[in-house]
Amino acid sequence: MEFETVGYEVEDSVLTITLNRPDRLNAFTEAMGAELIEAFDRADRDDEVRAVIVTGAGRGFCAGMDLGEGGATFDYGEHPEGQIPRDGGGRVVLRIFEMTKPVIAAINGPAVGVGITMTLPMDIRLAGEGARMGFVFTRRGIVPEACSSWFLPRIVGISQAMEWVASGRVFTAQEALAGGLVRSVHPVDELLDVARELAREIAENTAPVSVAIARRLLWSGLGAAHPMEAHRADSRAMFARGRSEDAREGITSFLEKRPPRFPDRVSDGLPDLFPRREEPRYA
Repeated sequence: MEFETVGYEVEDSVLTITLNRPDRLNAFTEAMGAELIEAFDRADRDDEVRAVIVTGAGRGFCAGMDLGEGGATFDYGEHPEGQIPRDGGGRVVLRIFEMTKPVIAAINGPAVGVGITMTLPMDIRLAGEGARMGFVFTRRGIVPEACSSWFLPRIVGISQAMEWVASGRVFTAQEALAGGLVRSVHPVDELLDVARELAREIAENTAPVSVAIARRLLWSGLGAAHPMEAHRADSRAMFARGRSEDAREGITSFLEKRPPRFPDRVSDGLPDLFPRREEPRYA
């Protein structure tokens, strides 16, 4: 696939994905959704990519869904009974959730609707000083999408999530910082540099397989019913990683006071940390 609505650039093991419809404030379309999924697929297949940054071209991050169809924008038409179409933002968000590489959002400008919900499964969110965000769905007669009813309360708490969702108001980067939605706020001309510094810190110092497993443990742990589930998964991960060449290299390089050279690759596969229990059999 040739990308038309997103940019894809790898430098120093860091991939930068740029939403690239600046004349429309990078408004989301079906084509953009498909290209984002392909971009994340490529990143997961490429062992040279150690971290991903997502940002927007021009003065916006993403102005939400492209409203070119007017009032019919969210009318998906008639479907056979029981067949409900999946929302495009949700497909993108679920792909990001399954990533084996950490993802950093560099929110350089307006991010509303799907423009902000798509960032929720990203691991770190940074904002430019002039960025404004909003879960504006109720003001458009629709509801939060892209799995945001699962992600947002887990990130900022139920009360803050409900305030933003129920009011549908657009708020500042500083309010996003105070509410726990973003990690930090920076001058726009410094935003990408900060994001790249974070990404390079990951790329240069950590074992890629360990990062991928840690990401899976933390995100999956959010839905665990009891800490015992995390304990079992942690134990499986420690057992697998403790015998790896990465573990030997991590300890040896530390003792020898030199940078590590981790040999294991994510593309070789990850251990099964959450095996499904067999369903009971009935006569």
